[in-house]
Amino acid sequence: MNSTRRAFLGRAVGAALGTAAVTTVGIGGAAPASAAGRRGCRRIPPSGIGMHLYTMRTPLAADFPGTLEQLARIGYATVGVSGRHGNSPAAIRKMLDRVRLKAVLEHVGYDIVTGPGLPQALEDVHTLGGRWIVVPSLPGSLHSPAGYREVARQFNRAGLAARESGLKLLYHNHGGDHEVVDGVSLYDILLDETDPELVGFELDVYWAAKGGSSAPGELFVRHPGRFPALHVKDMAPNGDFADVGSGVLDFPGMFDTARQGGVRQWLVEHDAPADPFASARASHRYLSRLRY
Repeated sequence: MNSTRRAFLGRAVGAALGTAAVTTVGIGGAAPASAAGRRGCRRIPPSGIGMHLYTMRTPLAADFPGTLEQLARIGYATVGVSGRHGNSPAAIRKMLDRVRLKAVLEHVGYDIVTGPGLPQALEDVHTLGGRWIVVPSLPGSLHSPAGYREVARQFNRAGLAARESGLKLLYHNHGGDHEVVDGVSLYDILLDETDPELVGFELDVYWAAKGGSSAPGELFVRHPGRFPALHVKDMAPNGDFADVGSGVLDFPGMFDTARQGGVRQWLVEHDAPADPFASARASHRYLSRLRY
């Protein structure tokens, strides 16, 4: 990484606004000495450590119930559903109940959430036992300030329907959401022009850091209570994906302000694990032992 990227990563994983910023990030995830002294008081509750099932898509396709059983044995408490692999919501719920896992959310396409399929999608999330319906990405045709303002309007409408059904609408970010276009941060448009009572965010901390404009710890402070769920994904030194705790992102510094952000679920994700179960074990081990 060049010096500009290193400087950004330091800001992206620093402590809350108004405290001393972390200016470098150890390659192995180790915190700088200046930050280490203020950590160790808090931990992620076991009930808050989950797995986003996109990570496990290959073993799920071969053995859905067996994969869930292994995740439960590792110690995961919750899952985010992303792809049903031919199973109905009711069937997935039974498999989850059997191994005492809880689905907290499902990813549902933008076209469904903004179209006539929304009522059925909300019913399916209820069947799964979730509390959040999550839009995972946006069509490329909307990648402009005007497009994101239209998205914000659609999210407010769908968010109202979700609230009336007892759920909440969230949006999951990717790197492009953090671009600045015509002097405006696209992600800021969504944050500023959606109703906090109707729309929240499932923050993917890897993409927020890599995107270049949104430091996760600062977002929690600037927009309190808007991030009930996280995708906890680490970054290798070359910018690729990494098992949580093995890369360069400073999670203790990032999580210092998680309470202000309203975080309730820390969902592990790795987009391309060489061995999904080994990745799941390593990431759970790190998060279960983490103190910040």
